[in-house]
Amino acid sequence: MYRVQLKNHIELSAIADTKANILLSVNAIIISVALSNLIPKLDNPSNLFLVYPTLILMLFSVASVVLSVLSTRPKISNVAITKEMIKEKKTNILFFGNFHKMNLQDFEWGIDYLMDNEETLYNSLTKDLYFLGLVLNRKYKLLRITYTVFMFGIIISASAFIYSYYINMPL
Repeated sequence: MYRVQLKNHIELSAIADTKANILLSVNAIIISVALSNLIPKLDNPSNLFLVYPTLILMLFSVASVVLSVLSTRPKISNVAITKEMIKEKKTNILFFGNFHKMNLQDFEWGIDYLMDNEETLYNSLTKDLYFLGLVLNRKYKLLRITYTVFMFGIIISASAFIYSYYINMPL
């Protein structure tokens, strides 16, 4: 059961990271195109109507980039794990973010302790599964917000470009 659930959580995390990376890439392309093609044209007085739509596009694209990065940014604990914390089941040394500050000897002791204590081992696996679920929840919430910002940004930007074009169209 643990193996299947952990595998599912890891696959869902990889999917979320891939989606965030795609959004990051798409928005980076939008920003690059805007910087290379639109912004140089804004200093021409006949193109002043493009200023607000371009700013809207850039604002939403930058917001999408920031949210994409936040959804993939790892959170690592700064707590130094002790043997007592392991014995009292207050930590999970199976997660690298928890044991990265331990020295090798204490880490090996902790793994041996887990292997010798089935209840503690399953407790650690349960905690690992739970906290992976919390990480997934955070990632998918941020991804949902990112997609929403991206979608509204495209709609509002396109509408602003169309509106600006028709308002400034020569009669």
